[in-house]
Amino acid sequence: MTPLGREIAGLIEQEGPIDVARYMALCLGHPVHGYYATRDPFGARGDFTTAPEISQMFGELIGLWCAAVWVQMGAPERVALIELGPGRGTLMADMLRAAKAAPGFREAVEVTLVETSPTLRDVQARALAGVNVRWAATVEEALASGPDPLPAIIVANEFFDALPIRQFARTADGWRERLIGLDDDGALAFGLSADAPSDVEPPERPVGSVLEISPGALAIVSQIAKHLAAHGGAALAIDYGAAQSAGDTLQAMKAHAFADPLAEPGEADLTAHVDFGTLAAAARCGGADVMALVSQGELLARLGLSARAERLSGNATEAQRDAIAAAVARLTDPSPTGMGALFKALAFADPRLGPLPGFASRRPE
Repeated sequence: MTPLGREIAGLIEQEGPIDVARYMALCLGHPVHGYYATRDPFGARGDFTTAPEISQMFGELIGLWCAAVWVQMGAPERVALIELGPGRGTLMADMLRAAKAAPGFREAVEVTLVETSPTLRDVQARALAGVNVRWAATVEEALASGPDPLPAIIVANEFFDALPIRQFARTADGWRERLIGLDDDGALAFGLSADAPSDVEPPERPVGSVLEISPGALAIVSQIAKHLAAHGGAALAIDYGAAQSAGDTLQAMKAHAFADPLAEPGEADLTAHVDFGTLAAAARCGGADVMALVSQGELLARLGLSARAERLSGNATEAQRDAIAAAVARLTDPSPTGMGALFKALAFADPRLGPLPGFASRRPE
């Protein structure tokens, strides 16, 4: 058992079984043994690869999206450009480089990265050398820019999937919360609460159904939506998930392969599919206008991925052209498990802005 696993086992022995959200929070964010506190998990040498690491085109198109939104906002002299979960800083670096195409945008933005990992902050600082960057530990801190809050453009790529979730299982006796305790050998094991949850009222579902809720994600979206409605701006969240909760989606990744979520606490990434329907509802309740959900492949196509790839290929070697084509195929793969279809894009904004670039219509109520 890992050092964090032993610590969690001791906690369970003292306090009893813990919910999945607390387990995820400890595995990912423990200050000493937490997954993100101790490593750079991205790329071939890490445990997974994100879209910005696949190709610069992804970040460039998102940067142009941000610049277009800024123009749509009336090109304010100051705007907060905030990234949630900025990884290695690759996405922000590509965004800022591409956004130079919009005169005045680069001078107007004030960059804030929401990051808690000291290791990743160091990596981000190197990637963004020469950029005036402010780091924040929370979204609330990122949005607070003094006595006069700024309008904001917020990007979150593969951020919400890593926020802790609670899980509930529909049994013959009603809903029960999924908990993590210890088996007869002292190993971590899943179980169910003895009683129905008192603080959550899950919808009617058939016996055997699993419902996942991310209280932290809903709180963050609500907070962002209220800021956008009051001070202006827009938010873009890209992640893997569906329009509604899809059952048990908790998963662990290590060395680019799926792993047992309970096997090595702190040594593997833990994520869950994003329930975009509940995020959209939270944004709407916060006062934001919510755009219709689109797939990542569809969004990138609307933002001009083919044209960008063609332009990059114009002066490229044959090997480089092959790499560009492979990146386009991977980012837009329409198969059920491909990035183009599995990943979705949700945008919400100040209601005064109207439809956002790449999003043809508002989300129906």
